[in-house]
Amino acid sequence: MSISLLDVYDRLLAHYGPQSWWPGDSPLEIMIGAVLTQNTSWKNVEKAIINLKEEGLLDLFRLHETPVEELAEIIRPAGYYRLKAKRLQNLMRYVVDVHSGDLEAMFACSVDSLREDLLALNGIGPETADAILLYAGNLPSFVVDTYTSRVLKRHGWIEQEADYHQIQDQFVSQLPDDVALFNEYHALLVRVGNGHCRKTPKCETCPLFDLLPSGGIEEGF
Repeated sequence: MSISLLDVYDRLLAHYGPQSWWPGDSPLEIMIGAVLTQNTSWKNVEKAIINLKEEGLLDLFRLHETPVEELAEIIRPAGYYRLKAKRLQNLMRYVVDVHSGDLEAMFACSVDSLREDLLALNGIGPETADAILLYAGNLPSFVVDTYTSRVLKRHGWIEQEADYHQIQDQFVSQLPDDVALFNEYHALLVRVGNGHCRKTPKCETCPLFDLLPSGGIEEGF
């Protein structure tokens, strides 16, 4: 690519300013949000988290002990609620059984080993695992989502067939190993993706518009 990803970051930051991500008052709340946001909007996640707060379930051990059926009804606004209730329970069980419910101890583990553990849990994929590591654990793990993939591929900065790990490697290889940078960059990509790089793009007012290939974007992303 003719422009570095650090230059792209600087351009997005200058245009949008700091995003102050991820929404959440505690590491546990951020972990819960990372699971609940799968295949739904953040507005729906917020409703589910409010329900959890009202039930006093933003507590790791209480959440772990709550029956899946009961939890599913509480998080119903997040969609796929039965499935997500099981995924939340899988995650809480791991923290309790492996780390004695101590998130500080969990996040003191090496990034690579903890990431492997998270990916081994049913329902925790790369994006969710990396969001937990970065935003809840304050660990250097770059998060790749649909917007990230779409921005890179539409601008021709990576092969169209590139998968999650190839896209992640593209960022990691070009950027300093900096948690704050990874955090802000992902948030900025979500901002530009949500505002411009949707399935039907709105390119003309995008801060990255002039960086598109001369032939325009490719369809399908």
